[in-house]
Amino acid sequence: MPAPALVAVTGAEGFIGSHLVETLVASGHRVRAMVQYNSFSSYGWLETLPEDVMEQVDVVLGDVRDPGSVTGLVTGTEAVYHLAALIAIPYSYRAPHSYVETNVTGTLNVLEAVRHLGIPRLVHTSTSETYGTARTVPIGEDHPINTQSPYAASKAGGDRLADSYHASFGVPVVTLRPFNTFGPRQSMRAVIPTVIGQVAAGQRVITLGDLRPTRDFSYVKDTVAAFLAVGTAPADEVVGRTFNSGTGEEISIGDLVSLIGKLMDADLDVRPDPERIRPENSEVMRLVCDATRLRAATGWAPAHTLEQGLARTVEFFRDPRNLGRYKAGIYNV
Repeated sequence: MPAPALVAVTGAEGFIGSHLVETLVASGHRVRAMVQYNSFSSYGWLETLPEDVMEQVDVVLGDVRDPGSVTGLVTGTEAVYHLAALIAIPYSYRAPHSYVETNVTGTLNVLEAVRHLGIPRLVHTSTSETYGTARTVPIGEDHPINTQSPYAASKAGGDRLADSYHASFGVPVVTLRPFNTFGPRQSMRAVIPTVIGQVAAGQRVITLGDLRPTRDFSYVKDTVAAFLAVGTAPADEVVGRTFNSGTGEEISIGDLVSLIGKLMDADLDVRPDPERIRPENSEVMRLVCDATRLRAATGWAPAHTLEQGLARTVEFFRDPRNLGRYKAGIYNV
């Protein structure tokens, strides 16, 4: 039998990255997984994957901000999935330089390595936050870019670099722009695990930010399927293009909290927390995805409803072993 195709994943220890690694292995790949270097030798969420999965994973401690780390990671691979990023919007107000270093310079390092080593495919990760508050609904890929936070600006910078490297050097990059993803292993800095985690920990007074914004939430397995779709589709269908992934359905944060309370059979008292409220002109009030382009190019479609994804996420957080990995009483910036 031929050896499994070797692919590289940056940000492999994180929420979406760990699910992507798991799915890549299930689809027959061997994965070289970059985990951000740390002195604890922690592999993040990769440590929770089954042993038979990890037998097909080579973990590399490194940092996308270092060109040598990136070159070593991608050498000899057939595809690179670039997910490494700083993603917490509130922290970007405090440490914007860190976001530029990771999300812009880190992406530049990946592009340079792929370019010089001739890697056949690079999947670059964007975010719906680059669109800002919707001017037209649903949001297609041609919607204007309007970055309302340092995080969004840094991701847009990485996107523009990816576009320029394809145009200037023919780098075979495809950009996936997921709308809000949720599911097991997500940080409690995000609204869904924040609510579910607090309730699972026995709290009924829930502290949140603005309840008015609407979002298009995708279950993580559907987002991962979108990554595989653009990573394996024929080059002439996807390379050099940007694709949204999302459901096309929106729900307000207030209604989402009510739905979670119903699913968890809990009467919730929701109270505002000033630390969780963005500056007035920085809040993105509405995000709704148009994924027509992705469907047409790859046949991708979400396979989970919001309720199905929430039920699986509730199940995850109700397991004491999983909940114990979080600090439910602390607001994670």
